Amino acid sequence: MTVSSLARFVCAAGALAAASLLPAQAQAPRLAADAVARRIQDRDTGRDSRFTMRMKLADRHNRLRERMLDVITLRGRGAPGAPAAAPDGDRLLIRFNYPNDIKGTSFLVWEHPDAEDERFLFLPSLGRVRRIAGSETQDSFVGSDFTYEDIGGREYEDYAYGFAGADGENASWTPPGGAARPAWRLESKHKDAAAEFPRVVSLVLKDSFLVVGADIFNRRNERQKVYTVRRIDQVEHIWTVMDSEISNALEKTRTELTVERADYNVGLKETDFSRRELERGTGRPGGTP
Repeated sequence: MTVSSLARFVCAAGALAAASLLPAQAQAPRLAADAVARRIQDRDTGRDSRFTMRMKLADRHNRLRERMLDVITLRGRGAPGAPAAAPDGDRLLIRFNYPNDIKGTSFLVWEHPDAEDERFLFLPSLGRVRRIAGSETQDSFVGSDFTYEDIGGREYEDYAYGFAGADGENASWTPPGGAARPAWRLESKHKDAAAEFPRVVSLVLKDSFLVVGADIFNRRNERQKVYTVRRIDQVEHIWTVMDSEISNALEKTRTELTVERADYNVGLKETDFSRRELERGTGRPGGTP
């Protein structure tokens, strides 16, 4: 099983809709850190989803490049709302459609509860599919500040969890122009000390289990990357990240993601996440709603 990745934070982002305006501490008993991590993984994001997104990449000189992409997801068997005929694990397909130099580039993830997840990258310029090996999961995803692991998911069992700092269980998040909301500061430590980014400290909303920020540390324990959420909205009663960015303090780069359209429960099928669909390379993945 995989703990929620940045893919779910910004591509398939969503969480349980808040049941009331009462403080989260009054809604539920105190949770252990690993239970919070599991609830992030298991939160309700619908049976499937489709997103249209705009990505902006800024280099160290603040020169911007813009990309457009479509993202579809399908929840696996056992997830909230998933039918019995759902695949054994979650599915994710990303397809870039602008500009021309990246158009058709696609990324497919098959999650497996009891085996290593599979990740495939289709590069139309080469006309072939490349499997992303486990050793490559913390490499840059198509030149952005995200890694393949950020996009495709982290293995829950590969990390140990705790609350970070004195306010770990009583932190808060304040959106621009909004009111403070109770949050946890969750620390995830990779069990493999040789991992490129062995520690992540995430800010998790208590009312929805939505991740709204993260500090990502390298092997020297430097805070190399910072993930920041600037806006969340409820889409079909599901809290969804609409505007976010991840910055790299060492490389002086950043990647911004803006959701232009979000739809849940659109009727996607497992066949929409096949190798054949990956290699199609053009058009909107999952068909037209």
